[in-house]
Amino acid sequence: MLQLSNLSKILGGQKIFSNVTFKINPGEKVGLVGANGTGKTTIFRLIIGEDRADEGQISLQTNTRLAYFSQSVGEMRGNTALQEVVSGHKKVKLLQDEITKYGNQLADSSLDEKEMNKILDRMGNAQSEFEKLGGYEVESNAEEILTGLGIKPIDHSKMVEDFSGGWKMRIALAKVLICTPDVILMDEPTNYLDMETILWLEEWLLNFKGAILMTTHDRDFMNKIVKKIVEISQGTATIYSGNYDFYLQEREMRKKQNEAEYNRQKDMLKKEEEFIARFQARVSHAAQVQSRVKKLEKIERVELMSDEDEMRILLPEIPRGGNDVIAIKNLTKTWTDSKGNKNEVFSSLSMIINRQERIAVVGINGAGKSTLLKILASQTNASSGEVIIGPSIGCGYFGQHTIEVLNVENTVFEELSTKLPDKNDAAIRNILAAFLFKGDEVFKKIRYLSGGEKARVVLASILSSPLNLLLLDEPTNHLDIKSREVLLDTLKRYQGTLLVVSHDRFFLRAIASKVLEIDKGSAYLYPGDYQEYLESKKTTKIK
Repeated sequence: MLQLSNLSKILGGQKIFSNVTFKINPGEKVGLVGANGTGKTTIFRLIIGEDRADEGQISLQTNTRLAYFSQSVGEMRGNTALQEVVSGHKKVKLLQDEITKYGNQLADSSLDEKEMNKILDRMGNAQSEFEKLGGYEVESNAEEILTGLGIKPIDHSKMVEDFSGGWKMRIALAKVLICTPDVILMDEPTNYLDMETILWLEEWLLNFKGAILMTTHDRDFMNKIVKKIVEISQGTATIYSGNYDFYLQEREMRKKQNEAEYNRQKDMLKKEEEFIARFQARVSHAAQVQSRVKKLEKIERVELMSDEDEMRILLPEIPRGGNDVIAIKNLTKTWTDSKGNKNEVFSSLSMIINRQERIAVVGINGAGKSTLLKILASQTNASSGEVIIGPSIGCGYFGQHTIEVLNVENTVFEELSTKLPDKNDAAIRNILAAFLFKGDEVFKKIRYLSGGEKARVVLASILSSPLNLLLLDEPTNHLDIKSREVLLDTLKRYQGTLLVVSHDRFFLRAIASKVLEIDKGSAYLYPGDYQEYLESKKTTKIK
């Protein structure tokens, strides 16, 4: 269906990959993985024709319909959310416009019978094609998809320009899903989605009959959807026939085999080179020496599979602090919108959060998870009630918009130096190296950093400070899978108290010892871990 053959691409004078070859069969669901900068998004752009390969070719089966979702949604305005999504089914939209045009022409009273019959024939053909493509259901399908992606029916008639960037992403995703193509290309579809929406999308993609090629930082999502992995590493592609967990296991096994083969060849080459060095001056061994020289020239050298750079985070020693870290008493938060309407987010929340508890804060979109963390971090005020932070507690906060308040004119080095004034230059450089800012990269201005790089700067300042309470709101949003795993390992070693909001189920299962669910304005603290919480929710639904 889709075949990539010996693709090579040079960007900025550097070859980012070469001889990339893989194919996607009808209905096949494939994960595209690799470190940042290896060329995953470039491969998408080559497939859809936004860029051209320097070598190789891309073959797409005739009449194959392709759809692409990326983080760049482009300009969207002038339509309601529903109209914008319906417009994603381009063929249906064209036929719809055509039928409307014929209807307008038929309204002309000056038409003679012959011309009217011609128009009626054309209109009939268009209507027949429209019906065949499901045109009469496209609007109801669009409504279902929008609702599934978290946009309430009341907002379907809202103009797209009135939605924030994150919600526009959902509309753009809906435009891709509505046209039910043969192949969907998806670049980070779960970014900016909450848990409920991710679960809905997961189910939709599992039922989708077409093929999928996707990148995602959500390990559980990839494991559930894909059955094949294409890894872009060391400038080429390697195929693994399984999900992401299978890929990790298989890659480790291949790496060990590669090391063993490399060492065997290294020993053989050493013996051959020693023989040549020892006997090259002897006439009696000239033929043997020459034979071995030629043999060495023909041998294809085994290259070691590279270990990708990853963050190596050293945590500072933190003060113990009191046993009662946070006391929440009758906490209520009400927002007032621009029209003066009041919206109660939650009311009368009361609980004690104890030392070294690791709490996952969960709830549907809009339940108040982020708002609660903001109040605990003194980023916003409660409407009533109080929050008492225990003695000797130092708090670090990572919010969804934390990366936006970095000083864009600072270099990475200057930004961290400002946040950690007690550290000398050598210490700052060591911390930045641990977060993958090495050499001249420390002098790069914040304005030129990607979302993931900005997140690493903020996390560097928080995790390098002696704080015994961390409030983390979606800390993994901009991190790739490898960086998420390193952050997870770091937080497992962290000796303080942790409250975290995340839609990464793998992350929450591994980190949370308790779950705080905010639902319908109230809160309940489940004593078990995240997996136990999910099981209890299933049991409740069954009952």
